[in-house]
Amino acid sequence: MSSEPWTDEENDLIVADYFAMLADDVFGRPYSKAEHRRTLLPLLNGRSEGSIEFKHQNISAVLKGLGEDWIPGYKPAFNFQMSLVDAVVRWLAINPAWLGRLPDSRPATGLEESAPIWIGPPPTLSNQPPPQELEQMLHIARKFDVAGRDERNRALGRAGEERVLAHEWASLRSAGRDDLARKVRWVSEEDGDGAGYDIASFAPDGQARLIEVKTTNGWERTPFHITRNELAVADERRSEWRLFRLWNFSREPRAFELYPPLNAHVTLTATAFVAGFH
Repeated sequence: MSSEPWTDEENDLIVADYFAMLADDVFGRPYSKAEHRRTLLPLLNGRSEGSIEFKHQNISAVLKGLGEDWIPGYKPAFNFQMSLVDAVVRWLAINPAWLGRLPDSRPATGLEESAPIWIGPPPTLSNQPPPQELEQMLHIARKFDVAGRDERNRALGRAGEERVLAHEWASLRSAGRDDLARKVRWVSEEDGDGAGYDIASFAPDGQARLIEVKTTNGWERTPFHITRNELAVADERRSEWRLFRLWNFSREPRAFELYPPLNAHVTLTATAFVAGFH
């Protein structure tokens, strides 16, 4: 069996095969991993089934770093070559619709009757991956500007806000506060961007909740963009403002909330500067 580095052609073949399985997995269609491996074998340069299996796990790790879905049955395996990352990025460039996909999360009875979203604890130092794995994923996220990609995906952002709006309605109604649910406003949709938050809602006791929604299809540690205005409003209205981080959106949306000051939870990195003349 070959022990030579994988060629670009081999990487492109196995990445395309992986995405074919991933599409079946995401949309609930049956598929056979063994059948996919057997189909790939004669197309590759003397690779074993074990090496194909491990390469599929490498692709899962690359997709995790890119803030994307991966096949749950292929646990991410790290220490992969950047040439594999390039192959995944090439596939995504050729298939842009993949990044634009949205979940069919709206029930037949209408968005307002959607169930509340599962909300868990935010990422912390105590639950982060091993340092080498984390650094490799963060390197990929920085190199390919994963945060910028999600920020530019207006359909993803709008769908996330709409889902959180339904979550707020459902949470208040389940708490017996239909009166407050009727007052919830989708500020970014009704008034446009610029308020420093997307949704004006309430806690069951009537306390205001000013919610800035950040949505990704990736895992909970996928980086995100936040504007200077959003940070300013968070600082000015600390008791009311919160960041609602919606992740795993294309499959089963999950979330956590962050409260000001944000730099107590995340590292804030300046990514753009305004140049002025003296």
